[in-house]
Amino acid sequence: MCNTEKNSTPPLPPPGGLRGAYFIGIGGIGMSNLARYFLSQGKRVGGYDRTQTPLTEALEKEGAFVHYADDISGVPAEFLDKNRTLVVYTPAVPASHGELSYFRENGFTLMKRSQVLGEITKASRSVCVAGTHGKTTVSSMVAHLLHQSRVDCNAFLGGILKNYDSNLILSAKSDITVAEADEYDRSFHWLHPWIAIITSADPDHLDIYGTPEAYRESFEHFTSLIVPNGFLIIKKGAPVTPRSGESVTIFTYAETEGDYHAENIRIGNGEIVFDFVAPDLEIKDIQLGVPVKINIENAVAAIAAATLAGVAPDEVRAAMASFGGARRRFDIRLKTDNTVFIDDYAHHPAELEASIRSIQALYPHKKVTGVFQPHLYTRTRDFAGDFARSLSELDEVILLDIYPAREEPIPGVTSEIIFDKITNDNKTLCKKSELLDLLEHKDVEVLVTLGAGDIDRLLPDIEKILKEKSTEKQRH
Repeated sequence: MCNTEKNSTPPLPPPGGLRGAYFIGIGGIGMSNLARYFLSQGKRVGGYDRTQTPLTEALEKEGAFVHYADDISGVPAEFLDKNRTLVVYTPAVPASHGELSYFRENGFTLMKRSQVLGEITKASRSVCVAGTHGKTTVSSMVAHLLHQSRVDCNAFLGGILKNYDSNLILSAKSDITVAEADEYDRSFHWLHPWIAIITSADPDHLDIYGTPEAYRESFEHFTSLIVPNGFLIIKKGAPVTPRSGESVTIFTYAETEGDYHAENIRIGNGEIVFDFVAPDLEIKDIQLGVPVKINIENAVAAIAAATLAGVAPDEVRAAMASFGGARRRFDIRLKTDNTVFIDDYAHHPAELEASIRSIQALYPHKKVTGVFQPHLYTRTRDFAGDFARSLSELDEVILLDIYPAREEPIPGVTSEIIFDKITNDNKTLCKKSELLDLLEHKDVEVLVTLGAGDIDRLLPDIEKILKEKSTEKQRH
């Protein structure tokens, strides 16, 4: 079913009357860029999150009030005036949440994060990137391409860009807004794309959608939201039948086929260079700042959108070469002669497969060890066999417990249902608390940590262990 809430979108309180915004789940990557946006507008910003993280600490340093107990008595009085405060929440927060219940029962204006983003982007030309996977990388590339050009942009991103150390880019001169179009809870149905990109539509979030057909239908509805005279750039072969209006121009893309594609791909010496081909344009010798094979296709989609928005060929070349990527998206944390450590947010079977194959292409003669933290009980239940097939491609698998996020446990659903199906005998089931000790006793050549949970908390310690072991190897 389509999202029918669209017609009842509550308006944002008038800017003059809005003193502040309070975010329930402020530490989420999508919530935090909105919090930063309101801070940039001179508004008071506060919020709750369950745990303290580097992102919540950064928000506090930037001027936001953040607390970590679900207790309305801990909320400053300035956020308790219902006529001056907008309350923003994420659907990942349960309806039983105490603060959310208080604001709802006391007549505050409540909006989902996706509704607020829709309102902010409504008045601009929006480039919205959707897809089961690839949307953070592609939207980050689009934002960097535009921001580094004469065109410029504002951007609300689902990752921290290394080039800017932020998930928010603001411009005083551009009317273009880049946004990651999140399909969870049909959030992307609140957006108004001028240029829409669909990178993939492999079934996911079946706890929300129920069936793969309903999931894909949600993407088809997203295409119907493209404004007149807009553009749809869709991955060739994606199982989505566009419903855009007659005035919308539809293009396909892929790594080596489609209206937009790459030719003359050169991979070697840790570099990737290719020629970008469009229906009416060719840009030669584009070098990827993050030289991973999957990024050829991601770059094709991003450059397609950027050139439609007016970015010139020389600006494309310069920006793609300087693009540093987003944290936790194929993030090379350590690279020495004998040890490589990569962290990747991959949490869907197709993402795991793409990540593993990219690593094997980069390091064909090295042993690749993968540490995977499954994300959500429902996703583990629905895709256990697919996860096992992807992980079996590794030389060695270390499988952690499920990260539950917003979910309660499901009887019989544990990491073991993936573990038992992994055909590679070189596999270990490990508690997250025991991972560092396990890695101390492993001879690692290439290590990749995979997953969308809290495995990132261990990254500094893993990096320290591997750096010390690498130094020790060099001594001998």
